[in-house]
Amino acid sequence: MSLNPHGKLRAEHAHPAPVYPALLRRKTADLPHPDAENERTDPMLAITSLLSAPHTQRINKIIKSLEEKFGLDDVQATLDPHLTYQLAGVKKLESLKEVLADVAARTEPFPAFTTGLGVFPGERPVIYIPVLRSDALNALHHRIIEATAPLCLRTDKFSTPDCWLPHISLALHDTTPDLLGPVLNFLNEETYNLKLEVNNIAILRQQGDLFVQEEAFPLGAKMAVAAGK
Repeated sequence: MSLNPHGKLRAEHAHPAPVYPALLRRKTADLPHPDAENERTDPMLAITSLLSAPHTQRINKIIKSLEEKFGLDDVQATLDPHLTYQLAGVKKLESLKEVLADVAARTEPFPAFTTGLGVFPGERPVIYIPVLRSDALNALHHRIIEATAPLCLRTDKFSTPDCWLPHISLALHDTTPDLLGPVLNFLNEETYNLKLEVNNIAILRQQGDLFVQEEAFPLGAKMAVAAGK
């Protein structure tokens, strides 16, 4: 996930389609809301899960190697490697935090797995590591979408259950078709079979040219309290 410096959607999650423009710009889908046209919203926020420290270190090492070998560094505008559930434009950030904190507290941590490499093609190809959808990951995604629906004045259509493709981005925006082959040949020297621990829900927001953590909510807080009684 990332946005551009003006708070507009950037296209790292866009599914390929022949009519997409050069930057694979993601189209947003207006959700039904009686006052949507009259409400002022903040720039789009990303609802994500951040990777654990060991996996963050490994992904950032890969990203740094792509910068050193190919000059690709736009993905570093988002400092924390993550997988994204939804992009959302909301009027009340505090209300969003409340519902996400509740979803997180009622969800137990669980493993998720990655394998291989993926590409969203276009004039600026996006290179990523796919995260395999599982029952637990799908259930968390569903709970997030359901809980945030009353608050979202706008979202992206690729967050819907039928279109959602969870992934960890390695390069985007400053890539080119000519670089795609050499970059994939370079990345092909490793394997990308990771076992992640999904243990948080985090909101990412724009801060200048970067996209940083607004707040993170640990999974399972209410269950841990109940178990301790």
